[in-house]
Amino acid sequence: MRPPATTRRVWCLVLLALAGDAARPPCHIDAGNGTGLCKGQGLAQVPSGLPGGLRSLDLSYNKLREITAGDFAGMTQLRRLDLGYNNISRIAPDAFLSNLLLEHLRLFNNSLRHIPAPALRPLVNLRWLDMSNNLYRSAALDGAFGRLRQLRELSLGGPLLRDISWGDFAVLKDTALQKFAIKSASSLRWYEAGAFSWLNTTELWCDMALDENATALPVMLRDLRDKPLDYLRFRNLFEFTYYTGNADPFVGLAELRITKLVFYRGKFNENLLRFALLNVQRSSVRDLALVAIDFARSPRWNSSGVGAATPRLDRLLLQDISNPDILRFDWTFTWLSGVAALSIINVNFNYVPCDVWSELRNVEALDISSNRLEDGYIYNQRCHYQGVMPKLESFILATNQLLSLAVVAALTRTWPRLTRLDASHNALGSLQETCQWSHTLRWLALHHNRVTVSTFGCLPTTLEYLDLSYSQLDRLDMGYFTRSPRLQELRLSGNKIKFIPSEWRCPRLEVLAIDGNSFGVINRGSFVNMPRLISLAAGNNPYHCTCDLYLFLEETRQRGRPTLADWPHNWTCYHPEPLLDTAVASYTPRPLECNVPALVAVAVASTAVVVAACAVLCWKLDAGWYLRATYRLVRAKYGRRRVGTTRRCSYHAFISYSCADAGWVRRELLQRLESTRPPYRLCIHERDFTPGRWIIDNIVENIERSAKVIFVLSRSFVDSEWCNYELYFAHQRAVGLGSEDVILVVKEPIDARGLPRRFARLRKMLGSKTYLEWPHEPGRRPFFWLQLRSLLGSPGGLGPVTGEEETAVDATT
Repeated sequence: MRPPATTRRVWCLVLLALAGDAARPPCHIDAGNGTGLCKGQGLAQVPSGLPGGLRSLDLSYNKLREITAGDFAGMTQLRRLDLGYNNISRIAPDAFLSNLLLEHLRLFNNSLRHIPAPALRPLVNLRWLDMSNNLYRSAALDGAFGRLRQLRELSLGGPLLRDISWGDFAVLKDTALQKFAIKSASSLRWYEAGAFSWLNTTELWCDMALDENATALPVMLRDLRDKPLDYLRFRNLFEFTYYTGNADPFVGLAELRITKLVFYRGKFNENLLRFALLNVQRSSVRDLALVAIDFARSPRWNSSGVGAATPRLDRLLLQDISNPDILRFDWTFTWLSGVAALSIINVNFNYVPCDVWSELRNVEALDISSNRLEDGYIYNQRCHYQGVMPKLESFILATNQLLSLAVVAALTRTWPRLTRLDASHNALGSLQETCQWSHTLRWLALHHNRVTVSTFGCLPTTLEYLDLSYSQLDRLDMGYFTRSPRLQELRLSGNKIKFIPSEWRCPRLEVLAIDGNSFGVINRGSFVNMPRLISLAAGNNPYHCTCDLYLFLEETRQRGRPTLADWPHNWTCYHPEPLLDTAVASYTPRPLECNVPALVAVAVASTAVVVAACAVLCWKLDAGWYLRATYRLVRAKYGRRRVGTTRRCSYHAFISYSCADAGWVRRELLQRLESTRPPYRLCIHERDFTPGRWIIDNIVENIERSAKVIFVLSRSFVDSEWCNYELYFAHQRAVGLGSEDVILVVKEPIDARGLPRRFARLRKMLGSKTYLEWPHEPGRRPFFWLQLRSLLGSPGGLGPVTGEEETAVDATT
């Protein structure tokens, strides 16, 4: 029986998916750099066919279980190999026989049950080896490690290593290591004296818990005497229980040469911390770090020797500690009095008692960032701050809960050597305040705050460096920069500044960062009052790609300053719309668009050509005649209106027609209209023009004195120059009196689109006015005459004829 169709489709999809996975190459090969990246591909074995010229290969985070002899055969140039985070339990003895140049090998976090010494024997050039966090129970190194004389860093051990024997590291006695790291089980069961005495290293990292074997610590320290050890780090020294013994577990620390001591994680109580500090005080340690430790009060604390633990340290780091009681573990702050650089980072520190400041008299650099300090808890007006912190030069208050710049200024005003202050990542700047600062302050970081334009009134004017980046600033106070003559570096990135003021004066400014704001225009005058500016970062703004920006960039390139620190990345056009998201570097205007002298020259030349062309056209087209005609029309129209306030007409209509249509006009138009009772008074040129007068005067005069103007349109009308003049004057009159005075009678069909250009007015009238068509069928003509008489109106009510009116006017004059 065949399987159902649905089942077959599902199997096909599964097979296609598997085929796709098989077709996808498991490694990314960069032949140019000789690197292969096969990280996190779920590989169960080393891929075949890898290039033999690889110098670096990453096979970490896969499912490899075994390394065979042929896996890396032929890779003779291999220098770095990462096999970490797999499940490798076996490495063939000749697995690395072809990789004699290998320098860096990582076998971290696998399942090796034995240290693969035979496989490592040929790697005489190995410098870095990490085979920690595996499953072998013994850390004994055989003679193969004695051949690795180039080895500088070695990490070994794992969760099953519970015993460290005397001769485990004997083969390393002649190997000068820079770092040796050892990891044991959660509780080291046995440490044999002399095990560390073979080590010849400058750094020792011990990830071993001594909850059940605290007496092993003094033995280890004794084994490290007279060694070149400079750095000692303990991780989870007491992992599950607090030390409650009376014996000092750090005996012997003072005899070591170490200068830096780190305690990372693990449980510390007051007694253990006091033992550590007393030994540090007697040792050569100058750098002490307590990171992520679990601190607690001791239920039975021996108060003898209180205040005696005052180590002299160049640097003390307290970081990621949930209990702030560690600051006054012995109920005083005296243990901090000998510290030069003190860092209290993320310790839930939220209150500064008055007496702590006097104990920090030797501190030169203080970092109390990432705590919960508020204005009222860091500055108490009842405290005495005069004369405290006499050596402090650098103060970091970043990432707290401060609101008032005036509080920070009042706290630090009397510190005589303070030059650097970092108060970033707070909520400073939103209050209206006045501030008094220390006159020694030169460096101030206020980025990631809430700065407004009024904040400038509370800033110190002695600064050489100011950072207001990412603080929601939208405007600048130009007066502040005038009052701050020392300012050399200003950072305003990531704000909301909308424009660059042209009057921005900052004579000593050398570095300016204004990238990531909201302004779109900069030009050659934007930074003219910053003569020393050598570096400018201004990308990621909504630029208007215009001549101003182009000329600024051209001038910058020609002068070689300021250097555009972020060019061309993130320099993008926002306006105009056709250039949206175009790189500013790709914006190139037309040759004359931004060249002002050339543009003026072309404009002058073009104007001269246009004027000359216009003069020629005026001469050719008789423009003088049109001007004179217009003048006469205006004079006739407005000059006569001064005589009276009303317009009186002598004719019901002026008829404009060509000579070819004169017979039709006399036979049809005049006969029908002048024979009515009462009759219409019509004006035609061949009968009613005044003899001896200029034709233009007759046309203007009679059109002006006619209530309507009738145009008899035909092909002959279009060919007549005089008809065009009459149309022109009638159109001029229609502008002042209204287009309803013009009546169009189409005697013969004409195509408006085919009219000559000089008849543009007629073309416009035919497209916008309703006209009458002379019907060729006699039966439809009565309706034509009815429409025409309706447009002319009823006859009667006219003034005297033209000659009579002129006589009356002359007599009045």
